[in-house]
Amino acid sequence: MKAHAGQKALLVGAVAVINMHKSTVAGLCLLCSGLPTVAGVLPDDRADALYHSYDGGGVEITGPSLLVLKNVGQNVALTGNYYVDSISSASIDVVTTASPYTEKRTEYSLGADYIHGNSNMSAFYTYSDENDYQASTASFGISMDMFDNMTTVTMGYARGWDTVSKVNDPDFSENVDRQNYTLGLTQVISKKMILEANYEAITDEGYLNNPYRSARYLDPSNSLGYSYEPEVYPNTRTSNAVAVRGLYYLPYRASTYAEYRYFTDTWGIRAHNAKLAYIHPLSRGWLLEGHYRYYTQNSADFYSDLFPRKDSQNFVSRDKELSTFHNNTLGFVVSYDVVGDGWYWIDRGSINLSYDYIWFNYKNFRDLRDTSAPPGEEPLYKFGASVAQLFISIWF
Repeated sequence: MKAHAGQKALLVGAVAVINMHKSTVAGLCLLCSGLPTVAGVLPDDRADALYHSYDGGGVEITGPSLLVLKNVGQNVALTGNYYVDSISSASIDVVTTASPYTEKRTEYSLGADYIHGNSNMSAFYTYSDENDYQASTASFGISMDMFDNMTTVTMGYARGWDTVSKVNDPDFSENVDRQNYTLGLTQVISKKMILEANYEAITDEGYLNNPYRSARYLDPSNSLGYSYEPEVYPNTRTSNAVAVRGLYYLPYRASTYAEYRYFTDTWGIRAHNAKLAYIHPLSRGWLLEGHYRYYTQNSADFYSDLFPRKDSQNFVSRDKELSTFHNNTLGFVVSYDVVGDGWYWIDRGSINLSYDYIWFNYKNFRDLRDTSAPPGEEPLYKFGASVAQLFISIWF
């Protein structure tokens, strides 16, 4: 049993390197994990301070995030997170149909982990607020180690309640109910390799479209050759996704990571996502990572860049995120242990910088800023985006 535990500890150490850098601009950045840690073991006490930045397609998003994780006794860990998005948007959708805007989204999260034997149970509550959208999410998860700690099974459930409003219409208010189910299996294959398979199902019900967005249709009476009508979405959506991930620990202390994810939903979207990463530790506490990601999807059944006429079908959308497109991401992470051997009450500290550049290419969403082209023949839209994150982690 000790040999098995040692093999898994070696792999989990390499996994922790990846987990430390798999934060995203969209959520609880410093708690996200590509591969789970061992069930039955509480995470170490830590505090994180993050500043994130996104700039692309006329949209700028910046803000801080603060996270504190503290163990209470031998079996309980508590987590608190504060996260802010300051958004300034002059995107292609905005400049062609409305005026640029700025807004702020604030998110608060509280959570707890409870250890019992080889099982880890967790519960979280998250609330986010902006001027026209409020969202509450409660989640519960459980993970369990089995077969001499060589296999970990995870299950999770989350329920969300959202309220959609409009800044220019105080009487407008719609609700969205969301449910999320997850199931995962992690298996130690050898002392150098670990694999994970995940399944996720999401059901959304309620007002699922953006109240400000419009679809365009051919209109010879308009000097542009087209006019706009409000988007109309179905009030239900069911999504399914499966993902396979693997980590291989190389002989010279480095690691490679690979991931593939397939997504499908009842709106007709099919998406593929693949990622490759290489993690290399250097001397004196330095750690480098390089990664590449490719994503592609087809459009929703009710999407069109240009509808033939007004009210041509029951559901209409011109949301570019529901169109056919692909993107390529190239990025790196640099980490440095500033306190590797402890300092007063600090056990360890690190400074981490990550940067990604994303190339977006749309196949059936057109750039309407070119008014010289006939409707439906405008150039296809594309843009690049920069995503940067700087965060400091302290273990105590």
